[in-house]
Amino acid sequence: MTRQPEDWLDDVPDNQEEEDEEIIWVSKSEIKRDAEELKRLGAELVDLGKNSLDKIPLDEDLRNAIELAQRIKKEGRRRQLQLIGKMLRQRDEDPIRQALDKLKNRHNQQVALFHKLEHLRDRLIDQGDDAMTEVITLYPQADRQQLRSMIRNAQKEKAANKTPKAARQIFQYLRELAEA
Repeated sequence: MTRQPEDWLDDVPDNQEEEDEEIIWVSKSEIKRDAEELKRLGAELVDLGKNSLDKIPLDEDLRNAIELAQRIKKEGRRRQLQLIGKMLRQRDEDPIRQALDKLKNRHNQQVALFHKLEHLRDRLIDQGDDAMTEVITLYPQADRQQLRSMIRNAQKEKAANKTPKAARQIFQYLRELAEA
């Protein structure tokens, strides 16, 4: 009996055909893009300060590599970043990304709060007691007399074109109220 070319499929077990179908081919350029993305993630980690780095789940080897990259300059740093990217390929980077995103979000929230407080301070200086009710509504623990005194000083400084020392004090006071 002569075999037809299609008959070889009869000899392959059914589960082998299923395994062949489950293989996902990844292009070389996609692998390179993923490696570059991990290298960028490593660079972000290297740019963090010690306190921020403590909040990210890193194993000891990766942590040491990042700390070394923070001390190195120029070409050595580039090579160290490549090593960090390679180390990240061998680990689950999702918890690291989540912790980094959490840090970035906290930073963005803090910046938004500062902008809000700056705007509130400017309104207090420009409008005086009219804006005071909003501050008291937001922060009932605020000391009205102290705030009025700071506002008067800031208005005097603004009229005399002096450095805004009192305005900075108002901002600092509002920041303390917001954090409390």
